[in-house]
Amino acid sequence: MQDIVRRLDTCRVCGGDDWLEVTSFGSVPLANGFLDPADVPAHEPAYPVDVIVCRGCRLMAIRHVIRPDVLFRHYVYVTSESDQMIGHMRRIVGWCDRRAGLAPGDLVVELGSNVGLQLALFQERGQRVVGVDPAENLAEIANARGVRTLPEFFGGDQGRRVAAELGQAKLVLGRQCFAHIDDVHNVLDGATAVLAPDGVLAIEVPYLVDLLQENQFDTIYHEHLSYYSVHTLGRLFESHGLRLVDVERAAVHGGSVVVFAARAEAGREPAPAVAQLHSLERQLGLLDDEVYLDFGARAHDVIAQVRDLVRGLAADGKVVAGYGAPSKGTTLLQFCGLGPAELRFCSDTTSLKHGKLLPGTRIPVRSPEQARAEEPDYYLLLAWNYAAEILSKEEDFLRRGGRFIIPIPQPRVVAARPAAAVA
Repeated sequence: MQDIVRRLDTCRVCGGDDWLEVTSFGSVPLANGFLDPADVPAHEPAYPVDVIVCRGCRLMAIRHVIRPDVLFRHYVYVTSESDQMIGHMRRIVGWCDRRAGLAPGDLVVELGSNVGLQLALFQERGQRVVGVDPAENLAEIANARGVRTLPEFFGGDQGRRVAAELGQAKLVLGRQCFAHIDDVHNVLDGATAVLAPDGVLAIEVPYLVDLLQENQFDTIYHEHLSYYSVHTLGRLFESHGLRLVDVERAAVHGGSVVVFAARAEAGREPAPAVAQLHSLERQLGLLDDEVYLDFGARAHDVIAQVRDLVRGLAADGKVVAGYGAPSKGTTLLQFCGLGPAELRFCSDTTSLKHGKLLPGTRIPVRSPEQARAEEPDYYLLLAWNYAAEILSKEEDFLRRGGRFIIPIPQPRVVAARPAAAVA
């Protein structure tokens, strides 16, 4: 275990070592460590999920860091092609174009580019694109669809390599991957190595404000090393000669923020939205301790509520299944101690997960077609960040008497009329 996990003693952003101990969720297997039923180990390795906050720069993080190649060399998360996500990726193109002024032929570099869906939208507009993603299986898919992708971890060496081969980038983009990165300074070294003098760095992360306000404790797992505020990102970028010049909030993944940075010497003045979010974070207490400790207490309260609700339904003879098998879902089930005795299966659209068992809980994963043949009384909506889209899609299930349990921010049961909730 020692060669796989290490303890975080100094802050990856500011180097400080004054930590607030927020809470512990115990030790659990990796959220994406899906199991083959034919080769189930007697014991799965489990690692601590302890939450801490740096009092120097207010980075929220998990204490124990898993070696990145263990997590990301073969990755089962594939960018969703839901209407919500495709719409968001198109908005990302517009937001980036507005800040960077992209023209045909300009270079766009994306770190953590997954299967290339986001880059393909820039490519359609005439931009040159290259992705850098350590998941070899996903890079292969991206290259097959015509989006050039290097199967590597992005950092200083990769940034210099791309710059030497393709020139400087008008846009460097990182969507929902920056929170996964331990050595953020190496990544920013790579970004500044390839970024044009008038270029823009755009980073999208789950927003700490939304996580705390909406009690999104299930988004805390080993892949998500950091939970960022605009305050902390600004501190980090300044140490690399970058200045935050604009921000956008987005509804995806339960609430995210996209921050735009430029070289300080470019002289770009921050948009008013930057000061507005700084002010919001101060008002909400993100620079103090209490809000984090309150979050830890609320998280454990909801864990108990979800566990008791689902176990009670199962004890009453109701069939409960999971809707979706995302990382946040496997995390929630492990934190709640729910397994096959409570959930018969989980239904998920990702073919890489079909026929597998969820890590820790060993609940089987079925395709949507298989799930329809074995319809439960209740679905525990593990992919709650797509709740509106899913409830609309599953109107027939609700009309037949099925119900959804939405666990976050507080567990509630939704019946045939989506606006109605029953206890």
